[in-house]
Amino acid sequence: MGMKARSVHVSMASFIAAAPAERKADLEVLDTLIRANAPTLTPVASSTVMGYGRFHYRYASGREGEAFKIRVVCNQGGLSLHCLAADEQGYIAERFAPRLGKAQVGKSCVRFKRLSDLELTALAELVRATARAAWA
Repeated sequence: MGMKARSVHVSMASFIAAAPAERKADLEVLDTLIRANAPTLTPVASSTVMGYGRFHYRYASGREGEAFKIRVVCNQGGLSLHCLAADEQGYIAERFAPRLGKAQVGKSCVRFKRLSDLELTALAELVRATARAAWA
């Protein structure tokens, strides 16, 4: 049986500094964009993610844990922006897919190679909508 890996809290600057060189500028811009468009979501960085709006969840089954309303993950192939939000129309990120540009979008995840592949105005709107909506 393996042990669950635990992430270590670090400063946002430390997270960005530890990222691959080709991702640092994009992470800085993303952090600024998220903070500007979701100022009520408290930013927290760990050794694995940049998170905004930490919350505790508990399912009817009893399973519970901690998550972020918005989180950014640096992957081997690029970046992932997870937007844990939905409303009466469905998942917020999924609705923005046609406007975001060159990205793969799932129900709550936007995956892209470079920030320049995305339409930043639509991305800012997605962040604002995620901050306003309930979590999914």
